[in-house]
Amino acid sequence: MGSPRKIAASRVNRFTESVIREMTRLADEHKAINLAQGFPDFDAPDELKEAAIRAIQAGVNQYPVTWGSPTLRGAIATKYGRFGWPDLDPETEIVVTCGSTEAMASTFLALVEPGQEVLLFEPFYENYGPDAYLSGAVPKVVPLGATGWDLDVDRLRDAVGPRTRAIVLNTPHNPTGKVFSPEELSAIAEVAIAQDLLVFTDEIYEHIVYDGRRHLSIALLPGMRERTVTISALSKTYSVTGWRVGWAIGSREVIGAIRKVHDFLTVAAPAPLQEAGVVALALPDEYYEELARSYQERRDVFLGLLATTEFGASPPEGAYYTLVDVGSLRSRRGLPNDTAFCEELVVRGGVAAVPGSSFFANPFDGQDIIRLAFPKRLETLRTAGERLAAFAG
Repeated sequence: MGSPRKIAASRVNRFTESVIREMTRLADEHKAINLAQGFPDFDAPDELKEAAIRAIQAGVNQYPVTWGSPTLRGAIATKYGRFGWPDLDPETEIVVTCGSTEAMASTFLALVEPGQEVLLFEPFYENYGPDAYLSGAVPKVVPLGATGWDLDVDRLRDAVGPRTRAIVLNTPHNPTGKVFSPEELSAIAEVAIAQDLLVFTDEIYEHIVYDGRRHLSIALLPGMRERTVTISALSKTYSVTGWRVGWAIGSREVIGAIRKVHDFLTVAAPAPLQEAGVVALALPDEYYEELARSYQERRDVFLGLLATTEFGASPPEGAYYTLVDVGSLRSRRGLPNDTAFCEELVVRGGVAAVPGSSFFANPFDGQDIIRLAFPKRLETLRTAGERLAAFAG
């Protein structure tokens, strides 16, 4: 018997494998410092690891409640209350997922009809495009300003059409490090309410903000609670990116739909790690203050090192990435695009980065940009800085 005429479904041909994860594989192959994928090279707090061990030893190793352990959902509601949210009902307004990645994918599948449009602020995190294609949605980009990544509200309004269903928001923003201002969030909310749109907001970097800034959830603005899905996870705040425990928060109707998809997509997040998450979410306010302080120190050290090189980095307001202009360096080395530049940077420079084209609908728009991540020990960042300086010559 011959091979089938067609193997992959057409929706899969709309996107590639993750460029970010591919750069990690390349970094591992060449033993490069991985500043591509956003995970720390330091460990999680001891109390979280001990809590996970205790849960495993106590026999919490079978299926939990599909939409999340009651203790974790209660801890999520309590923690959000500490940070200014009104009462959340953990029984009806929260679903626990396999990381924020699954939370966003389940949200697309549950709330967007095939053929409807979702608006993405560009540059955008690489997962959002495939989320749209897998759900049958049509991604439509709204470019942020080239200087400072400011929101152009008129551009947002003009992007809304009769098929627009939702706006995808990410703040603090990956890959730019932008923190959307209260005025920008209010403008997005005004458009969403006027046009009867949903907002899917990825807030996984909510506690990593700099220079006295404060994170604001758009769901807390007037008229937004019922039309917003707020997504986050343990991963970034508690340095456990491999645990894959996230959540979505929304109205009873919204979460009811997302729970259906989640149930049949992944069943449940890891049971013992959910119980460890209860401990994480109960950490005192000082933990979050130190988290922001330590990441600001890493940012300042790393950008100080880049300032002495030809890598022109833009200072992030939040999250732990910086976009770097490598146009002149790429041209000088005779490399055709950002992907070739990143491959040479791994092989010859010993540092892994992400090609900027993976964050743009038109790859040409990112050909002179790379993304570097700095959730690393200071000694790692200093070594990376030395290697980048040597590569730039």
